[in-house]
Amino acid sequence: MFDKLFKRPSVLSRHENAPCKAERENYLRHCEQQGYAFSTLLVFARELLWVALKLPNPAGGVTLKQVKVIAQEWTKRERYCRHEVNTRWTRMHFIQVVRSWLRFLGYWRESEQSMPFAHLVEDFRIWMKNERGLASQTIDRRRGQLQQFLHWYSGRHSQISTVCLKDIDAFLASCGAKGNCRLSIRTMASTLRAFFKYAASQGWVSSSIAQGIRGPCVFAQEHLPWGPSWEDVRRLIASMETDSAYDIRDKAMTMLLAIYGFRATEVSTLRFEDIDWEHNLISVSRAKLRGRQTYPLIPMIGNAIIRYIKEVRPPSSYREIFLTLTPPLRPFTRAALYQVIKRRMMKLDIRRLPHLGPHSLRHACATHLIAEGFSLKEIGDHLGHRCSSATRIYAKVDLPSLREVATFDVGGLI
Repeated sequence: MFDKLFKRPSVLSRHENAPCKAERENYLRHCEQQGYAFSTLLVFARELLWVALKLPNPAGGVTLKQVKVIAQEWTKRERYCRHEVNTRWTRMHFIQVVRSWLRFLGYWRESEQSMPFAHLVEDFRIWMKNERGLASQTIDRRRGQLQQFLHWYSGRHSQISTVCLKDIDAFLASCGAKGNCRLSIRTMASTLRAFFKYAASQGWVSSSIAQGIRGPCVFAQEHLPWGPSWEDVRRLIASMETDSAYDIRDKAMTMLLAIYGFRATEVSTLRFEDIDWEHNLISVSRAKLRGRQTYPLIPMIGNAIIRYIKEVRPPSSYREIFLTLTPPLRPFTRAALYQVIKRRMMKLDIRRLPHLGPHSLRHACATHLIAEGFSLKEIGDHLGHRCSSATRIYAKVDLPSLREVATFDVGGLI
């Protein structure tokens, strides 16, 4: 690999004779496969050589503190070599490259300070997966919420056994002070209740802790399901009718969200084997239904996906259909999809919604089907709801029918 990057014998010899030659070469090949440019690989090679000289034996594990020290020395070296240096950017880029390399090798070690009570979180994750059989999205959400609490708690106490209800109430109050809505705080309280039930079963805390956790009151169906108008959805899709690679990819994803009402995770995890081109069918994994749901593949959407695959999608071994277009090539994530949709909606000045993003398009799909005269049962089946109660809230957006009820003369019935 080094002979591709360097032609001068002295430079080539320096890279080949430095420690961790195989580890550095394997990572550079990996980056090459991810689509990184030749100039970027040169930068990576120089930075990894510096790390290898400073940490000749990283197999024992490397922490962020160690990398920060080396990054500071690297910044000084760049200045000494009379390179124009943006100190902050150079340091951050160096740390990012080194951390990616060490994680690729399995040598990266998270510091205990950055992950307080990490063993408790991991035990809880394993229990949720093996004993409760929860969906991976639910496990990730609960683990993230628990880590928020433990980060907050670790700044005040060092032992989980000393936790009390006042601590939990104070944390939930701090979430409200940061602007979290009542529903988010109630979800956080539910996660903490589940964790402390498990913690009590392990003898870590008192069983009274979980029993005393109370979240804020949230009334069922108190809010309308907000989504853009169907006219705004049409404008959103029409804005991507260009030959831009990003527009071609984003149009296919947006149509899946708006027309099928798919969730962001269902779009980001869509794989080649999920589309049956011969029979014009598309299937998605429904995490909440614990199964798969199949739809007829609409020609307009099928053509958009085909165009993306043929003209835009980078060559990759990933089976996920939608990938990033810049290195490192990787499957699209739910968070990345949220940012794409939010940015495009804001660009079209679709700002009157309380929440922008993929899920608002799912609401727009349901509202449009209501306006077209579909029953709540049909809409629930289309959206993959587990029960009719999840679809019932959309009756509140059927304003024409609600007006008919409001104007109905009940005088003769009393």
